Amino acid sequence: MKRVISIVLALVMMLALAACNGAGGTKMTMGTGGTSGTYYGYGGVLGQYITNNAGVNVTVVSTDGSKANIQGIQAGNYQLGTVQSDVMAYAWEGTRSFEAEGKIDSFRTVAGLYAEAVQLVTMDSAIKTVADLKGKAVSIGAPGSGVYFNAIDVLTAAGLTENDIKAQYQSFADSADALKDGKIDAAFIVAGAPTPAITELCTTNQAYLVPIDGAVAETLMASCPFYTIHTIPAGTYAGQTEDVNTVTVKATLIVNAAASEDDVYKLTAAIFDNAEAITAENAKGAELSIENATSGMIVPFHAGAAKYFAEKGVTVAVD
Repeated sequence: MKRVISIVLALVMMLALAACNGAGGTKMTMGTGGTSGTYYGYGGVLGQYITNNAGVNVTVVSTDGSKANIQGIQAGNYQLGTVQSDVMAYAWEGTRSFEAEGKIDSFRTVAGLYAEAVQLVTMDSAIKTVADLKGKAVSIGAPGSGVYFNAIDVLTAAGLTENDIKAQYQSFADSADALKDGKIDAAFIVAGAPTPAITELCTTNQAYLVPIDGAVAETLMASCPFYTIHTIPAGTYAGQTEDVNTVTVKATLIVNAAASEDDVYKLTAAIFDNAEAITAENAKGAELSIENATSGMIVPFHAGAAKYFAEKGVTVAVD
């Protein structure tokens, strides 16, 4: 009887462990962003497909965004995270918003997910180019934020400095309100298009996007290779009758460098092999492609992701 009880208890424990660990025996927590943002909602969809198709059980949590996700992986709280490609470059190099902390290299790239366009919006008909911002009141995001550094990069590429404008440091929503009230002349907003704040502004006012292209874009990409060219199609916003060319950073999925090659290979496949189904649940899935996933990245890829992309004919940098 004692032997039977021992066997039954052992079986119960095995079943309990299997239930806790999931089919693949790996659990990962994914840091995303605020609950009302794209990172959280889209991260939830990606987590679902990874859990169902890769044997890796993903728990998606709301966070303060890119920097917090990188720090969370460093601390061991997260194994996956969604981040802006420029912010992860700052962490990798120990610059800008990571200057105080220093270089963080405990993560690797899985894939670029979708474009976060640098959008320069105005209601001032005199502003046709970035150079026209000189002497104007311009919202450039909170000091030290990703938007702030994006704005400074664009201004610098156009031969301007922060002192050449009347800088305002506002959120997306506050920037839209300030434009409507005539308190500022233009605003930098960095997000996937269409962006709700700009949609509302263009629907109720004669606002429009200023192109960031030509020599400005070329100079910018030469000095900051995490930027890529991006086109916001005509009709994205009310009154937008033509395509608008700009630059973009990318919403990017990163993973703990110590994650197994097999797990990362499987979770990468779970995303890109199910791109059509993911798109049906979140429109940002339409931007999932091997080209978008692998271009414009400074941080090396995880070996597991590199293996998947190699099977698709694309070689990416690993270390």
